[in-house]
Amino acid sequence: MSVFSSLYHASPPNAAVEISSTQVSAATIDWRAGQRRRAVVSAHAAEALADGALVPSLTAANVHDRAAVMRMVTRVLEHVGRPRRVGLIVPDVVSKVSLVRFEQVPARTADRDQLVRWQVRKAAPFAIEEAQVTYDAGLKSPDGQEFIVSLARRSVIEEYEGLCAEAGAQAGLVDISTFSVINAVLAGTSNAERGTRNAEPGVPDWLLVHVAADYASIAILRGPHVIFFRNRAADTDGTLADLVHQTAMYYEDRLKGGGFARVVLAGGGSRSQGDVDQVRRSLQERLTTTIDTVDVQASAALADRISVGPAMIDTLAPLVGLLLRDREAAA
Repeated sequence: MSVFSSLYHASPPNAAVEISSTQVSAATIDWRAGQRRRAVVSAHAAEALADGALVPSLTAANVHDRAAVMRMVTRVLEHVGRPRRVGLIVPDVVSKVSLVRFEQVPARTADRDQLVRWQVRKAAPFAIEEAQVTYDAGLKSPDGQEFIVSLARRSVIEEYEGLCAEAGAQAGLVDISTFSVINAVLAGTSNAERGTRNAEPGVPDWLLVHVAADYASIAILRGPHVIFFRNRAADTDGTLADLVHQTAMYYEDRLKGGGFARVVLAGGGSRSQGDVDQVRRSLQERLTTTIDTVDVQASAALADRISVGPAMIDTLAPLVGLLLRDREAAA
């Protein structure tokens, strides 16, 4: 069971589309019977976008060349069988993610919704009335219940949904890219390693560093629960290695972390090899642990005709993660 909040709650479809500033990609999965039910990536496609055609933003319009983006959305959907219903992955920077904790949680959904919206309204860079606010329960501890809250401008999400709709596909499930990558990692992790919904002793902490062409996100998880999330644009002062260092310090000082059982670096294909190598070295030196990459094939097999390389893994990881959200995938 995924613990991550999508911008719209719905059961997962069998096709997913990711729209980023650099490309549009899509994939489909089939479920094949055997000794254990198994997810298989049956088709995939990716098409590059011209610079400036789409510029992700939390507050402003994202699509600047609609015709160009529409061509690529239509093309990738044709390659994967023209699905009528898709899951949609959007860039992290179109959503503001917060972690909030309440000592007591209202039993009624309406009261809980109001409490969450009240808590995040001051951090919203636009009127809360313009926001799509969703949340899901995170870590539960003696100190209270934590929630992971996603806040996005409704008009921005509608831009992305509108692209899919014009191409003939309804986007019934929307999530951000890093949450989808986390779901891909969890789908390929055993139940024992993943932990449970409660803060049980011995549940391992792990770190995900997800780099995209124009932003980077870092998430710290305790078992399946996000306990820290930070995102920043690529043109922000300081290097990605600096951000990793600051996060590690915060983890040790404020979260009283005892060390990461696992560190995963995802999305390296979107940055220069020198930048990625620098981040990998910094992670290894700072955290004194081996750096893993996302193993998509631990959660979903690939059809025989699909060749696997680093760039393909980076493309498939969020797509597979969204498609396996709230599903039982055999590892």
